[in-house]
Amino acid sequence: MISSVRELPTAPGVYRFRDDAGKVLYIGRARNLRRRVRSYWVNVGDRPHLRRMVRQIARVEGVWCDSEHEAAWLERNLLEHSKPRWNRVEGGAEVVGYIRLADGARPGLRFEHTITGTARHFGPYLGGLRIRQAISGLHRVLPLQYTVAGDASAEEFGRLFGIGPGDRAALARTAIAVLQRDAEAVRTLRDELIRRRDRAAGELRYEFAAKVQAELEALDWIVSEQKVAWLGAVDAEVYGWADGVLVRFEVRDGRMCTWTQRAMSAATARERVASTPELWRAFARRNAELAARLRNG
Repeated sequence: MISSVRELPTAPGVYRFRDDAGKVLYIGRARNLRRRVRSYWVNVGDRPHLRRMVRQIARVEGVWCDSEHEAAWLERNLLEHSKPRWNRVEGGAEVVGYIRLADGARPGLRFEHTITGTARHFGPYLGGLRIRQAISGLHRVLPLQYTVAGDASAEEFGRLFGIGPGDRAALARTAIAVLQRDAEAVRTLRDELIRRRDRAAGELRYEFAAKVQAELEALDWIVSEQKVAWLGAVDAEVYGWADGVLVRFEVRDGRMCTWTQRAMSAATARERVASTPELWRAFARRNAELAARLRNG
């Protein structure tokens, strides 16, 4: 079993344990798949319930995700669809939320649990604290809240930042570009947060530097690659094949909710793989190759 664990990547993803009968025992996620799965054999400590589960593991399966956020969403979706015996909760513990771009008398970015009204929303994201920290970081560099005409307090703070009501549209465009994962916009905003963090650390303002660092990490979380939870009206069958193994993911209403794999010849799999939407092809191919390595290992 440990030999097959070596085939897991040192990257974010979701893992699944099966017993001799093929029954799923547990689904989890990790920042580093190989390290996390290996820990079950070397570091269960004083957790006897985990030792009992480990003794039943006959096969390890994994999905290599493009980010920790994507892995968190996939774990949540899978557990909401079917909860194995050793998982204690259905779905993840993180709050689902959106970022709302507000205009009018109170411009700025707001945390929302659901999409409301006609204002522009971005997401969904996981983690209420992370979403709020990301908003704080965006406001630190793009202080939309101080672009209110006729508000003396906002105008006074705006002057400190060198902005006014006339800057609102430009700041909003930049915020939208960041939330749409525009690489240049994200890089520029990150660079500014890094500059402020490092300046604070150099001035021995460590508490403030730590706050900005947390905002940086939260920003990275929300702008990272994530394509398994759109929560839109998207249905798809996603297939990948490698070395005799077909991997299938089912997307319903924009959420990737099931994951299966089985032996299949290249000829039989060809039509299924060809039908996979372009968005998921690289993801499916990579995970079929991983499935084949784990099975052969």
